[in-house]
Amino acid sequence: MKLFKKIVICLTIVITSLVGIFYTNYTYADDTISYGIGVSPMTEKVILNPGETYTSSFTVTNPSKNNSDFSYIVRVSPFFATEDYKITYEEIENYNQIVDWVTLETTSGTLSQNDTNEIKFRIDVPQDAPAGGQYVAIIVQSGEDDSSNSSNNGIQIAQAMGIAHTVFAEINGSTRHDGEIIYTTLSGFMLSGKITGTTSIKNTGNVHGTATYKLQIFPLFSDEEVYTNEEDPETSLVLPNRTLHHETVWNETPMIGIFNAIYTVEYEGITEQVSRLVIICPLWLIFIVILVIVALVIWLVVRIKMHKKSQDE
Repeated sequence: MKLFKKIVICLTIVITSLVGIFYTNYTYADDTISYGIGVSPMTEKVILNPGETYTSSFTVTNPSKNNSDFSYIVRVSPFFATEDYKITYEEIENYNQIVDWVTLETTSGTLSQNDTNEIKFRIDVPQDAPAGGQYVAIIVQSGEDDSSNSSNNGIQIAQAMGIAHTVFAEINGSTRHDGEIIYTTLSGFMLSGKITGTTSIKNTGNVHGTATYKLQIFPLFSDEEVYTNEEDPETSLVLPNRTLHHETVWNETPMIGIFNAIYTVEYEGITEQVSRLVIICPLWLIFIVILVIVALVIWLVVRIKMHKKSQDE
């Protein structure tokens, strides 16, 4: 019995150490980002006709905490996605012809603390504009207007310091909304992390399409949701001839638990749904279970030996 007590004491020390280490390191990174300027709205969807003139605007704000004025410049750049859907403002293709159709009412300005300015722009669609999607970013960046800077340099600076109002335009004509959901998956057995639904969507049409992502989480023996975004699902625009990978995450995922998860993806009339049992079991808990099993086995062996010894005496 003294051996068993020593085993229990050692297990208690190990378990306490593991739990302490886990709670010390189990923290989420603070991904809060602050900007010197704000743009609202950040995106705009519009349907245009060849030969049409379209006018619109967005607001720029200075939410900084200091009292200094904020000078900015405004530039027009192509909104482009590479094959792996990395967004850039440097490349250009047929879907960025709209860059040449945009006229800004102003290209610079100054904002005092908490002030707001309106940026007006016009889109003159040519009569021979191709049908399909056209994409442009109107970038607001800090700095003074300097006409000696090249357009590409301005774009590179904007990527590092600016913020954009992106226009997703659809030019009427022989537009083609088409695509496919390549795959949809859900988390399964997890040692740590957050329950995540992942999907990949390919747009084979000539205009952007809208994807919707819904995630529902239920406890193992209950129909009452612990998390759902059904009323406000995540959405994304998929550009033509591009494949978009998207993750929907339950940010409040606990460190231990067993849940039923349902992930539903909708794109241009296509719906795909995945249901899965998700088990979250941290590595330290697995160690504890193994240690408990080992302790029970040792205890049983000790008991059997003591029982035999008592019989022999």
